[in-house]
Amino acid sequence: MNLLHKKVAVLGCGRSGIAAARLAAANGAAHVCIFDSDPDAVCPESTLNFVPGAGEKEARNFAADLVVISPGIEANTPWSLAFTCAGAPIIGEVELAFRYFHGRVIAITGTNGKTTTTSLIEHILISAGKTAKACGNYGYPFSEVAQADPQPEFAVLEISSFQLETIASFKPEVAVWLNFAPDHMDRYKTVEDYYRAKLRIFENMTRDQLAIIRVGERLPAIKPRVVEFSAFKGSGVLRFEDNCIMQLANVVADLNGSALQQAHNAENAMAAILACRAVGLSDEQIVPSLLDFEPPHHRCEFVAEKGGVLWLNDSKSTNLHSTEAAIRSQTRPVILIIGGKDKGLDYTPLLSLMRGRVRLCVVFGQIAEQLERTFKGEFPTLRVETVPQAVNAAAEHTRTGDVVLFSPGTSSFDQFTSYAERGQCFCDAVKNLTISPNNN
Repeated sequence: MNLLHKKVAVLGCGRSGIAAARLAAANGAAHVCIFDSDPDAVCPESTLNFVPGAGEKEARNFAADLVVISPGIEANTPWSLAFTCAGAPIIGEVELAFRYFHGRVIAITGTNGKTTTTSLIEHILISAGKTAKACGNYGYPFSEVAQADPQPEFAVLEISSFQLETIASFKPEVAVWLNFAPDHMDRYKTVEDYYRAKLRIFENMTRDQLAIIRVGERLPAIKPRVVEFSAFKGSGVLRFEDNCIMQLANVVADLNGSALQQAHNAENAMAAILACRAVGLSDEQIVPSLLDFEPPHHRCEFVAEKGGVLWLNDSKSTNLHSTEAAIRSQTRPVILIIGGKDKGLDYTPLLSLMRGRVRLCVVFGQIAEQLERTFKGEFPTLRVETVPQAVNAAAEHTRTGDVVLFSPGTSSFDQFTSYAERGQCFCDAVKNLTISPNNN
């Protein structure tokens, strides 16, 4: 990509926007400027040209040759399109970085499990003596990795639907499709729109590349070669039985005692094994790294066991599919704490899965009233306002042998700045508990 003498507009002054601006400038762009529509936005890099509170007038006046858009900004709004008045194409930060990265790319998408799988693949590669960076929607912006000197051998790229909307030539060597379920209905008009954005991960791939896909996913015919895995069905190259990852009759990895032994994490592990095999690693290099891996926080994370009651923090659950996976993985009676921001999701599909598993629901946050209406005819349901209140309400109803599962099933932005802040609030409330289980 030749940026010499080009004017580049970067939309959004977050970390990915700053990284994209630096990358463009380092590769010869004559004038790079970051624009943000928020008049209160602050760019932490004083050396970069930055325009806060930019409107369509500023966009047209800049007359960009290339527009690089951050994933949180939609490309089809009048504001974004105003930057294309001189005929400039719009690409995303991931697409820009891909054009300057010379290593091998493993890309991971899916509604849930992306971060754990991305982190696990990075861990396996590094343990095997390779250089690798987790990047994209997790870890570093891809544009930072593309600027490294030397670049790592592997970019392990967590890629979201937002980032896939603005690719053009992006083509990973290995693409992992973990799962698909409705999400981001505050961004997309229909589930089909969200699905089509996700599918773009395969758009430029050929038979020379590999797609790793969970059994049962509804996918059209795609060009790359396909290999499958499954935690719940008997087909696939790898499957999960009795806490072991199996290939035919052979045990590939015994996950007992590891942080990956629950079914949803076993799926992430199977995808990671297949991805690392695809780039030349042996099972002897891969399996020891599975067993010492610690998943990122807030993903069915152990918090405490008090009075025989297990407390799990799954604050990263920001959609129904993630909560479904967390519930399905439990073998003990569940007290479910669920709630948060209203994203326009329908929670009735959870009911059939919850029967026989969940004995009490505690609902909180902006969506609490809707959740109470959905659940109260099927399960005892308590409605509270905040996460600490939910923890106390759950504790008052625990019995020895229960698991209290904090799996909100929606985003945190009604009361928190992030799922991590929400998860920490839950952990702090659990650690401060003095209530004993009620076994009456």
